Amino acid sequence: MFAATGNKFAPQARRRLLWAAACLSMGLAACAAETGKPNIVILFADDLGYGSVSWYGGDIPTPHIDSIAANGIGFTSGYVTAPVCNPSRPGLMTGRYQQRWGKELNSQTVGPIGAPRKMLPVSETTIASALKPLGYATGAVGKWQLGMDRGHHPLDRGFDSFLGMPSGSRFVDPAWPHARIAPGYEDTGEPDASDRPRALFRGRERIPMDRYLTDTLGGAGVDFIERHKDEPFFLYLAFHAPHGPIQTIDKYYQRFPHVENETLRIYSAMIGALDDWVGAVLAKLREHGLEQNTLVIFISDNGAAKSSDVDGKRNKPFIGHKRNLYEGGIRVPYVMQWKERLEGGGKYRPPVSSLDIFPTVLAAAGAEDLSGYRLDGVNLLPYVAGEKQGLPHECLFWRSGPNRAARQGPWKLLLSETNLTRLYDVEKDPGEAKDLAAEHPQRVREMKQAFDDWAEDKAPPREGARKVETRFNGDTIEWHI
Repeated sequence: MFAATGNKFAPQARRRLLWAAACLSMGLAACAAETGKPNIVILFADDLGYGSVSWYGGDIPTPHIDSIAANGIGFTSGYVTAPVCNPSRPGLMTGRYQQRWGKELNSQTVGPIGAPRKMLPVSETTIASALKPLGYATGAVGKWQLGMDRGHHPLDRGFDSFLGMPSGSRFVDPAWPHARIAPGYEDTGEPDASDRPRALFRGRERIPMDRYLTDTLGGAGVDFIERHKDEPFFLYLAFHAPHGPIQTIDKYYQRFPHVENETLRIYSAMIGALDDWVGAVLAKLREHGLEQNTLVIFISDNGAAKSSDVDGKRNKPFIGHKRNLYEGGIRVPYVMQWKERLEGGGKYRPPVSSLDIFPTVLAAAGAEDLSGYRLDGVNLLPYVAGEKQGLPHECLFWRSGPNRAARQGPWKLLLSETNLTRLYDVEKDPGEAKDLAAEHPQRVREMKQAFDDWAEDKAPPREGARKVETRFNGDTIEWHI
């Protein structure tokens, strides 16, 4: 289950020796700050596929993301709750399946229960709201997507500060002389036809975009740590990279002269910028002696989009992309470190979910009773520490309108709107190439029943206003998005 280095909480005596040595180099003030509640940093990428992170075998160097796994845990079967961004984000933010309030598609024709379209109901508790009573300063940076009006704005959902965007955004002003824009992603600089607000916001006020978007967001995250270094803090830094439009600036573009395809070169540069700012956040923690007692989690909201996957490697070794329930749509880079508590270098192989971030963070922060939050996720710390045996989840479930999936141990069940039934052993067959449904009919029946049991207390399936078709392994499936 684990790499040879293992993963367990460091023995108490060993920690004391380490801290004694650290205090000599960092100073007593920094050490005193470290011994309190851990800081929490969630780094959330957008459309970053498994095959675009070098720790997972990708060909784009991501040394800073990789370092989180090297200093902590890398989850090889880390999942999100949806293959598209708008339903995936509330799953992470609440630790609950978003189908509980009728949210499962980006463009569903019926809105969620108890909230305007594309917003998080006020009945749901965010990680920030749960951490505030525990004495945390809280900051949201980047792509929000859970509502910007009164009651749904980040400042109304437990965050003390916000700098970011309501949803998607451009990355550059096309008038900048150093802007690099991929073919097909040209941008006039004017608002698009959807009339989406594309400006940045600080709090509730619009601010101009005068810097490459990833630099702006990364810099805001670093500044938040600087401002709150003397108190426990929670930073939710939701980058927009490498989501489209595929745009960068020369600073990052010039690092990839060996990439001949222009779109892939700019896309690689976007990931390079993302990784740089992950490194800057980690460096700021080290600067103030905070790295040891900070829980850092990096994850993506879904797999890479087909439009970005120009070389077919961005979700490697999986098939599928953003918008569908193949592994390429829902299995993502997912790494975690907490240097004071976890030994580094381990791989954790059982399936885990973005649902687990809420309970893991709250448990780390010292919350004693999480039952009131009615969570679907679990605290991962005892599992990665080897203190708790078994699997964190007996089953994980997905639903995108009429299409469904479940993961149970190594098994993945895929059910389409047209009653297509596929069973894969995704540990042996991550590319979902060999259907085993006919060989294991009892397993299929049991997993179908598990899905039906899961769906009993969820809202009815939603229909998408937009649909997209995939053709993999001889199967054609229409996905509601």
